[in-house]
Amino acid sequence: MAPKGKVYRGSVKDFPGFDASQDAEALYNAMKGFGSDKEAILDLITSRSNKQRVEICQAYKSLYGKDLIADLKYELTGKFERLIVSLMRPPAYGDAKEIKDAIAGIGTDEKCLIEILASRTNQEIHDLVAAYKDAYERDLEADIVGDTSGHFKKMLVVLLQGSREEDDVVSEDLVEQDAKDLLEAGELKWGTDEAQFIYILGRRSKQHLRLVFDEYLKISGKPIERSIRAELSGDFEKLMLAVVKCIRSTAEYFAERLYKAMKGLGTRDNTLIRIMVSRSEIDMLDIREVFRTKYEKSLYNMIKEDTSGEYKKALLKLCGGDDDAAGEFFPEAAQVAYRMWELSAVAKVELRGTVQPAAGFNDDGDAQVLRKAMKGLGTDEGAIIEVVTQRSNAQRQQIIKAYKAHYGRDLMADLKSELSGSLAKLILGLMLTPAQYDAKQLRKAVEGAGTDESVLIEIMATRNNQEITAINEAYQEAYHKRLEDDLSSDTSGHFKRILVSLALGNRDEGPENLTQAHEDAKKLADVSSNDSSDSLETRFLSILCTRSYPHLRRVFQEFIKMTNHDVEHAIRKRMSGDVRDAFIAIVRSVKNKPAFFADKLYKSMKGAGTDERTLTRIMISRSEIDLLNIRGEFVDLFDKSLHHMIEKDTSGDYRKALLALCGGED
Repeated sequence: MAPKGKVYRGSVKDFPGFDASQDAEALYNAMKGFGSDKEAILDLITSRSNKQRVEICQAYKSLYGKDLIADLKYELTGKFERLIVSLMRPPAYGDAKEIKDAIAGIGTDEKCLIEILASRTNQEIHDLVAAYKDAYERDLEADIVGDTSGHFKKMLVVLLQGSREEDDVVSEDLVEQDAKDLLEAGELKWGTDEAQFIYILGRRSKQHLRLVFDEYLKISGKPIERSIRAELSGDFEKLMLAVVKCIRSTAEYFAERLYKAMKGLGTRDNTLIRIMVSRSEIDMLDIREVFRTKYEKSLYNMIKEDTSGEYKKALLKLCGGDDDAAGEFFPEAAQVAYRMWELSAVAKVELRGTVQPAAGFNDDGDAQVLRKAMKGLGTDEGAIIEVVTQRSNAQRQQIIKAYKAHYGRDLMADLKSELSGSLAKLILGLMLTPAQYDAKQLRKAVEGAGTDESVLIEIMATRNNQEITAINEAYQEAYHKRLEDDLSSDTSGHFKRILVSLALGNRDEGPENLTQAHEDAKKLADVSSNDSSDSLETRFLSILCTRSYPHLRRVFQEFIKMTNHDVEHAIRKRMSGDVRDAFIAIVRSVKNKPAFFADKLYKSMKGAGTDERTLTRIMISRSEIDLLNIRGEFVDLFDKSLHHMIEKDTSGDYRKALLALCGGED
């Protein structure tokens, strides 16, 4: 069933000893009389390949003079009926039906159009066009043109031609030229040349485009997806992002679609059915592997938790196995993760904050504006927000000095007396140096009854050597105590040892060492060591708290190769409590620090209530380092902008100040 020279990666295979007439009879008996044997129907249909199901339909008609699909529709109901009937159609006719339903009636299901046309091969597109013509006696291109508009329509028409280049021989010169043309069509142009995006992304081969995306990252400092989000909009933007995702990895695209179909309240059953049916004989094993690697749970388990009854049983049969079960290891999953690390190793992504030094800065003028805003009855919070959020931290320190020199007053004390609540905490935090602010947050986390371990982890696991050294000095100066002593007296066990190790600011800063990385990965993967002095936690501490970031990325890569698990998955499985949380924070910081903070920001605002302490702390501490990168990761991870979520979740002057720090809508 797989193309010549390729390993078959579907979950549904030809049934051995297949007999179409025997199966047709079994289905007839399952539907005969009062009620139907749904279990027998799902067992038979999900264990036959599509080609065999088509033969069963023909045999059923020959034996009983009846249409099998019509009988199944009559006997079954709801989602289970939709799933079983979808399995009976040949793939091209299934796609044709989905597209017909997407454009029929009022409104268009653009997501369905995008999913099908962005992911199919040239041959699959040609088969789809022919099937549509045969089933509905209509021209698919004409119907899509009549139901869509603008650049979205143009790109769909290009994809409908099924004329993507398929040559694996790639010209380096053309790769560089295409990357340059895309950059000039978007980021470097006033307005956007959409035609250039359509031509290159709609026509070039997958192999060529993967190299173009790598080259684009090198010359622009950002992934092509980030530029598409910035330059395009609406359904056209969503279509182009889907095309890029499918070029990079069709399996990853579908894993993400399946995850989003089931996460949160409610299940998008149409999407779930369409993907499980259409990929069951193509790449379901690859999708399962990517799903487990990316979401740390098996597709099988998510379907099991999210669906019920015969519908669930049929979906699980199509899934073909539980990748969380003992002994189920798939090396391809490791290869997907390995490639992700390879890409991150070569990418030199520039970290960018949202707050830049103000042009034409005048410390004395700003000091006067602030004094005027706080003088007399009432306070002009807007003027304070305007000055404080639009100056770099170094400029704010100059304003503090100018204010003292001009008025003989302490600016921090005046701000404290004039402002209140969340706004006061945000503005006063911005006026401290980064090291002073971190020191203050750490002090609050350890003083008084109880310890805020999450704050200790967030700060200590994400700061570099230089930042840790500055924090130690600021802590000593402000509280006349050593940070290490306070951490030691307020925590215990392995968690204390992790924090103390990080507080030394002694992490190696050199490049990766491949031989050492292999040894380190072996050490982390060894669960059989009986040496009590070399506990699991000690081994992880000695590596995660001391090795350089580039080296650790290579260690994680080697770990995947050895175990077929992401190191984070292993930590979750083998550790608990604060130790687990600290190690995971370090791993995520090494992998992708902006994504780590994007996740924390999202969690601070999702659900009922807002964790304003976390929101304030991250917005202050990252505003001049990587908040622009965090914004990009936020959109990638959660399909909504940080700006939008802050706007929805906060209010008043506090919101105004946060949005000023955020620096714009994505």
